[in-house]
Amino acid sequence: MSSAALIDRLFDVIERDIVPKTQEGVAKGNKLFGAAILRKSDLSLVLAETNNEIENPLWHGEVHCLKCFYEMPKADRPDTRDCIFLATHEPCSLCLSAITWSGFDNFYYLFSHEDSRDSFAIPHDLKILKEVFTLEPGGYNAQNAYWKSYSLRGLLRDLPQAERQRLETRLTAISATYDDLSSHYQDGKADDDIPLN
Repeated sequence: MSSAALIDRLFDVIERDIVPKTQEGVAKGNKLFGAAILRKSDLSLVLAETNNEIENPLWHGEVHCLKCFYEMPKADRPDTRDCIFLATHEPCSLCLSAITWSGFDNFYYLFSHEDSRDSFAIPHDLKILKEVFTLEPGGYNAQNAYWKSYSLRGLLRDLPQAERQRLETRLTAISATYDDLSSHYQDGKADDDIPLN
């Protein structure tokens, strides 16, 4: 499968499966981070979820997705090594650890830690990496003995111009959706009791 086809499919999952759940979650007061698990073999969706911090501050989009994944009957749950993990936003240290402990050998993300801080006014990922781990932005090892991470924007930049332009148009639409979700979240966050909002 080509990189363009993979990006198209991951954008489909963000738009059709993650965003609707995230819209519901943001309306309840949750952050806008979501995740999905797909089979590597055919890119079929196993599960999509979103942040559920109003229930438990540990239920970040990725961790909540993993929680729901492990609540599936074992017979219906593929091996994590046979799956792609997709995060809408570059995983924080909690989510990086959860993905690692779950045995995934990869993850893909759309928005970077810097996007979370600068575009979405949620700076905690970078603050925690700096304060707890003394890491600068991008300082963690993106390819290591456990997994390889892939920025969808980085993959998109490497495509031939025609494919890149087509996918950048999709990215612009997805970004606008997340800008809207961010505005809704920011407008209501003073009313929630999430420790790091």
